[in-house]
Amino acid sequence: MSIATPETTPGSAPDPAPDAERPRTGRRVHRAWWVAAVSFVALVGAAAFRATPSVFIEPLHDEFGWSHGTISAAISVNILLYGLFSPFASALQERYGIRRVVSIALALIALGSGATVFMTASWQLVLCWGFIVGIGTGSMAMAFVATITNRWFIARRGLVSGILTAGGAAGQLVFLPLVGLMVEGPGWRSASVLVSLTALAMVPLVLLVVRDRPEDVGLRPFGAGPDYTTPAVSGSGAARRALGSLWRASGSRAFWLLAGTFAICGASTNGLVGAHFVPAAHDHGMPLTAAASLLAVIGIVDMIGTVFSGWLTDRFDPRHLLAVYYALRGVSLLALPTLFAGDVKPPMLFFIVFYGLDWVATVPPTIALCREHFGEDGAVVFGWVLASHQFGAALIAWGAGFVRDATGNYDPAWFTAGALCALAAVMSLALKRPAAPAAATA
Repeated sequence: MSIATPETTPGSAPDPAPDAERPRTGRRVHRAWWVAAVSFVALVGAAAFRATPSVFIEPLHDEFGWSHGTISAAISVNILLYGLFSPFASALQERYGIRRVVSIALALIALGSGATVFMTASWQLVLCWGFIVGIGTGSMAMAFVATITNRWFIARRGLVSGILTAGGAAGQLVFLPLVGLMVEGPGWRSASVLVSLTALAMVPLVLLVVRDRPEDVGLRPFGAGPDYTTPAVSGSGAARRALGSLWRASGSRAFWLLAGTFAICGASTNGLVGAHFVPAAHDHGMPLTAAASLLAVIGIVDMIGTVFSGWLTDRFDPRHLLAVYYALRGVSLLALPTLFAGDVKPPMLFFIVFYGLDWVATVPPTIALCREHFGEDGAVVFGWVLASHQFGAALIAWGAGFVRDATGNYDPAWFTAGALCALAAVMSLALKRPAAPAAATA
């Protein structure tokens, strides 16, 4: 289906672009950039809740007497559902529209976070943190980034995917120190209410600015030429589209390598560092607010690293970028157990900067490889690759909590994650790029 163009009279030259795409006075910013900006803000709101569990572990343990393993189990359910729901959310966005799905997702995050203030039993923690917020954040997962970049951009896809991915880090940056202060001041319930209101405030902005496709407002994607044709929209149901994409991708060696490396990515970032860095630092005498601030600094540095990674992805082989990222991450995690102390020392600051540059720098090259190998199925396939990311994260989030209960420290978890990153570097180099772009699929 091609984009409609304005009617012309016989003998007249056709307009090169629709009226909505042609500026009337001066040069206007393409609407794709406004959609990307609002998507970034929405991702920040969704990431706000994901910044809170690591700060909540000790307060919940102190108030309710729940073990680290029990609390970590609720975090694991959240992480797992975040990944498992992602490919279905991507397919739902294809079928019912980005605005509708993202608005409902933000409302679920607000509901789940707000409901935690009333819980009195650990199963309620699993329900609120695990299931409700897990589904909400899964609908706002990195597959959402792939959908926005695939639909609204032809040029600068790597850069945009890097910027949007950094939205999660920005959420951590903005909210984590504040959440830490509120936990030590008014308490964790006040922090939960803040996160709930923040997610809810994003909904009107999404409804006002975001559109499902540039064609809805008479535009082509940013960077598209006059011969661009709109990809056909799948008429199948969301579940059928998601499962069909998985079936087609599962026959590819590239899919399993991408899924395996991204599982290790999840284990070595939000599953371990995101969930357990603050309590691990607290074990060595560091105050919660100081540890939370360090994790927030990772968010600051990560914004730089991820955007730069997107820029690099537009220019270099994504496989080689992934290999470098995983190797460097592994080295930093192997060194981490020796850096913990009661206060913040220069070696720990060096780790924070070094590791932070790599936090989610893997996302832009992974999205690019999914698009190269799987064409129009790329966003949905990336949702399944993300599911493996969250499976790895959930497994180590749960395992690290029980390691802490059994041994009194997190050292075995750090060493395991470092070794896995070395394996991911080798797997990245084993990927083969397709000889030609994948054919579009409905």
